[in-house]
Amino acid sequence: MRIEPIKIDNKNKLIQDYREQKPTIISYFDYGYMEFNNRLKEIKTRSYQRQELVEVLTQLNNDWQAPDATLQNIERMRDENSVVVIGGQQAGLLTGPLYSVNKVISIIQLAKQQEEELGVPVIPVFWIAGEDHDFEEINHVYINRDQKMKKVKVGQRVLDKRSISQIELEHVDVSHFVKTVLEELRETEYTKEISTLVETCLNESTTYVDFFAQLILKLFNDSGIVLVDSGHALVRKLESQYFLKMIQKQEEISNSVYISFKELTENGYPISLDVTKENGHLFYHKDKERILLSRNREGNWVGKQDEVILTTEELQQVAISTPELLSNNVVTRPLMQDLVFPTLAFIGGPGEISYWSVLKSAFHTLDMKMPPVVPRLSFTLVDRKADKLLGKYNIPIESAINGKVGDIRDAWFKEKINPPIEETVSEIKAVITKAHEPLRKIAKEIRSDINELAEKNLEILIQDVEFLEKRIFKVLEERYQKELAEYAILENLLNPNGLQERIWNPLPFLNQYGINFFKELSTHACSFENEHFVVYV
Repeated sequence: MRIEPIKIDNKNKLIQDYREQKPTIISYFDYGYMEFNNRLKEIKTRSYQRQELVEVLTQLNNDWQAPDATLQNIERMRDENSVVVIGGQQAGLLTGPLYSVNKVISIIQLAKQQEEELGVPVIPVFWIAGEDHDFEEINHVYINRDQKMKKVKVGQRVLDKRSISQIELEHVDVSHFVKTVLEELRETEYTKEISTLVETCLNESTTYVDFFAQLILKLFNDSGIVLVDSGHALVRKLESQYFLKMIQKQEEISNSVYISFKELTENGYPISLDVTKENGHLFYHKDKERILLSRNREGNWVGKQDEVILTTEELQQVAISTPELLSNNVVTRPLMQDLVFPTLAFIGGPGEISYWSVLKSAFHTLDMKMPPVVPRLSFTLVDRKADKLLGKYNIPIESAINGKVGDIRDAWFKEKINPPIEETVSEIKAVITKAHEPLRKIAKEIRSDINELAEKNLEILIQDVEFLEKRIFKVLEERYQKELAEYAILENLLNPNGLQERIWNPLPFLNQYGINFFKELSTHACSFENEHFVVYV
């Protein structure tokens, strides 16, 4: 395994400026993204429910059959000096896209690096966003079929807006889904082991969160990664007093977020958030559905269709007596993480960093600072075959990862065609159109239907030329079928309509390199100051 940093084309101005720590964006954060010493001092001035947190995490992780390394790390949270590196993702099927695994690796690596640097216990924590309710975002994976990525969805249907934590997976549907995905994999020495691992995790799971957690804990079984399900009732109980704070401070939180959002967007930083001063930034759970709350003119907390109407006093009572009926949105989730965990750093992807940029003042309303927000590690995996093909066609790896293979292929193919067909066809169509013009003029003067016939006649002539052009191209594609197929391999692996990590699932790589592949990758120290890495395997 060889790992090298590279530059990628990043069209997100906010992320570019954030990485460069430009004042126009860094002023919206309390810390630079590698500023940990000052953050550690701040954490020591605050108090946390450490003992209660340890008990909850122990029960959750034991339910997922966590390895000893994870349980030992949970115990270390009792230490008043201990801190966490935290990040999270939804509970995607078979872990979801590669970036979920990359985020786990990022959390593990930064926790290890900072424990050595700071001399205090630093525990890696992965926050499973079980409170989210968009099943369509997690119910599929993409598989490689004939060098094209095809979406495969699980058969189970979920029509309401239940939290993912509350969706019991239908084993027949998920088993069929798993079988379909596994059948697409090329048989290797690891296939049977991978199949057994996945099926075991599935059989021991009740919900999609369980399935996700079981897989992560087995893939990183000696890393000490600690998992938490944000949608679990025990976690909500732990959060009760923090929900109260958010309810009491809603107006300040909403106003601060709205002002920051407006300033940033006016300064040329587009942020994908729907923000108003009336946002409650909390969900209420009714009849197994999540209802986003806003504040109306009377000051009540209401759903979009008035399906819920609660006074502030009533909502506060919910937070005290039945906190499992509440959950966070993208604005209050970061606040909740920081209240529950002694957070040294948050690991985020580009989208998360964008919306965290509006939260600084919201943190301040709760008398705390925003933790350092660290861009997660980003990887592209390159196998030996792809590496050889890059050399064969003299394609720089940066060009391939940045989506330039298609342009390079087209240029290569054009060189094989002499004289150039497209130019020749364009010239012939121009000649035909010009030669045909006198005939159309005559037809136009005779009668309108004859004019229409003449126009149709020209269209048919042009179509005949275009048909011949397509046939010629098809024959040439057949002649260079092998080479074009090799370009397709590169394009599909390294940039399938975007970065590999956003489309590919980890399973094909586990099948090719073994169950310990990503665990091994996590042991190779990478600098968080580099935006992307190529992993040659």
